[in-house]
Amino acid sequence: MAEALEDDKDQPLPEYGEVREEERLDWPKLVAYLREHQAPGAGAAPLEVLQFRGGHSNLTYLLRFGDQEWVVRRPPFGPLPPSAHDMAREYRVLSRLWEGYEPAPRAILLCEDPAIIGAPFFVMQRRSGFVIPNRRPLPPGISQTPETFRAMSAGFIDALADLHAVDYERLGLGGLGRPDGFVRRQITGWMDRWERAKTVEVPLMNQLGAWFLENLPAPQAPTLLHNDFFLHNVMFAPDNSGMVVGVFDWEMSTLGDPMIDVGTGLNYWREASDPEEMLEMSEGYAHTARPGFMTRDELTERYARRSGRDLSSIDFYRAWAHWKTATVVQQIYVRFVRGQTTDPRFERMGAHPPVLARAAARVAARLGFRE
Repeated sequence: MAEALEDDKDQPLPEYGEVREEERLDWPKLVAYLREHQAPGAGAAPLEVLQFRGGHSNLTYLLRFGDQEWVVRRPPFGPLPPSAHDMAREYRVLSRLWEGYEPAPRAILLCEDPAIIGAPFFVMQRRSGFVIPNRRPLPPGISQTPETFRAMSAGFIDALADLHAVDYERLGLGGLGRPDGFVRRQITGWMDRWERAKTVEVPLMNQLGAWFLENLPAPQAPTLLHNDFFLHNVMFAPDNSGMVVGVFDWEMSTLGDPMIDVGTGLNYWREASDPEEMLEMSEGYAHTARPGFMTRDELTERYARRSGRDLSSIDFYRAWAHWKTATVVQQIYVRFVRGQTTDPRFERMGAHPPVLARAAARVAARLGFRE
């Protein structure tokens, strides 16, 4: 029954299910490692392993030893883009950030020896609540009312503003990145990734990259960045209060201009008035276009009030985020093209990069971009 629900995209996605055959690990060796390093509860009861659903990035497993639960994260199988899926970076952040940012789950153990399960991995605390799936119905426990949706919108943007208020130096994360020139490096880096992952030519991607480099806004004071902060990477409290109780996928976190995170969040946030080709990418489930969810302008205004920051350049960062996401999606799609995964969700992504490039151009046109 669980497998049928997982395969039917018009049914709510199970939080987890049986481990996919192609993504099984050496469980005895993993258990032995956890025992050796005294992970609480490891070995106290027989191991049960399940695999979390919904993500397109790292592989995430739920390990149960009786009542004790841990989450294990490792990179996907196959060749990977340079600097992506950085387990050590994610562990470094989550082993400290929980002390100053409650939604961050605590990481307790890092293993960089690929001989254990085939790749570096880390172990972290489990959080419980609702995660909004991408291109699937909402979980049945979410009260689908405008009031709940508005509360979730507020919780989402407040969690981002609160992250940017964290004193990262106090937490020992001051060496996590190089804020000077951060946005420029992001642009040139993603230009290079596009060239290595593209399967067809999209001239607009190259035009936009050059335009971004020529029109960089003045940077804001650096903060700790999640660097992939969007609705599907947060977990909401099970009481429908809208409170964010978990923020996940920290492998790209760094120090830099906070507008990068705000632009990323807005890039994924759909409205009912958006072009049809953008709404179609959600395959019938553009959740934030439903009544009650805040608009992008409302989110921007709320972040500005809570953070005290100037968001006058937000259109640049939103356009940049659409453009970057086109490459992120392309990197996922090319793994399917190269036979590195058989996940059918990845096959449908081939049409998305040109759509996102056009979205980036529409937003950048407000700032003077012309094809």
